[in-house]
Amino acid sequence: MLDAVTLDQLRTFIAAVDEGSFSAAGRKLRRAQSVVSQTLANLEAQLGIKLFDRSARYPRLTEEGRSLLPDARAVADNIDGFKARAHAMREGLEPELAVAVDVMYPMEALTKAAAHSRKTYPHTPLRLYVEAMGGVIKPVLDRDCSIGIIGSLPLVTDELQSEPLVDLAFVTTVSPSHPLAARRGVIPVSALAKHVQLVLSDRTVLTQGRDFGVLSPLTWRLADLGAKLAFLRAGLGWGHMPLHMVKADLDEGTLTKIRVEGVARDVLMAMRVVFRKDAPPGPAGRAFIAQLKG
Repeated sequence: MLDAVTLDQLRTFIAAVDEGSFSAAGRKLRRAQSVVSQTLANLEAQLGIKLFDRSARYPRLTEEGRSLLPDARAVADNIDGFKARAHAMREGLEPELAVAVDVMYPMEALTKAAAHSRKTYPHTPLRLYVEAMGGVIKPVLDRDCSIGIIGSLPLVTDELQSEPLVDLAFVTTVSPSHPLAARRGVIPVSALAKHVQLVLSDRTVLTQGRDFGVLSPLTWRLADLGAKLAFLRAGLGWGHMPLHMVKADLDEGTLTKIRVEGVARDVLMAMRVVFRKDAPPGPAGRAFIAQLKG
């Protein structure tokens, strides 16, 4: 009998509770009171329990009715969400928005775009991956993500379309306790080679055999940018970092800038958005990109 319970019965149950009487529920649902009463009686028969105490002038929820009410509301809400998402898909909206983001990208701009997406497209869930180098490109190529925000690996294959986003300033930093911090002027590569360079590593094979900005034969490779920052603060090596991530450290003196041979004074990393040419972003994706462009 429980399999025969219908959504209409649950909505009638909720309306009777919210409106305070069967007659008021009938007015809300545009049905006769007798139809509401019969619908609820059928529901109680199928459940095998009484939902309402009808002994007083107005029906009151039984203990069982109060217990089941939240479940009835949850079912009705889920169905409403299901129908809203189906309608959005029918209108061309993506069923979900999957984005792979380079760890270098400013989190403040990313959270702003995510907040706009949730407000504007509430029925399109966001699936976000924060990766480094090839870890951003690979899920887009594999169709696991519809959008990628690249920077640390400026690789755009023939399958991908790219659009410019923003240029990020980079600096080379060390802890004030590091030996390189005491040097003045441009530090030659021969001096850098005596110290460990902290390098962001790629968990994919897309950069196999290639190095970006590596100047020292002594390297410690870290797959997490937060770990690299912690190692820099601890004086375990020197490395290149996006300015927005270390500005507070530079202001507070927990890190200091150095100039190294072969690296320009003003280093910029071009951040770009990429997507497959055969699967361009839908409305939610385009709105997300527009927010990133500011």
